[in-house]
Amino acid sequence: MNKAELVEYVAKQTKMTKRGAEQAVNATLTGIKKHVKRGGVQLVGFGSFTVVSRKGRMGRNPQTGAPIKIKPSRSVKFRPGKDFKSMV
Repeated sequence: MNKAELVEYVAKQTKMTKRGAEQAVNATLTGIKKHVKRGGVQLVGFGSFTVVSRKGRMGRNPQTGAPIKIKPSRSVKFRPGKDFKSMV
């Protein structure tokens, strides 16, 4: 399912126009993006989004085999909730 299909699904389920459904989906995604930075988003029954920090480490260039330094970084982690896990 892509974003357009999600918008169409939301429009059908809520009997909204596609424009209204798209605004609702966009607002939801924007809210998740903004609040993950502030400590995470927890949607009971669905899952939680948290920020994880990765330490710097040494790696290897796959083409040459030369060692390279990989910088520390931050990423987003999703953990599905119990209800969501049981559905899949």
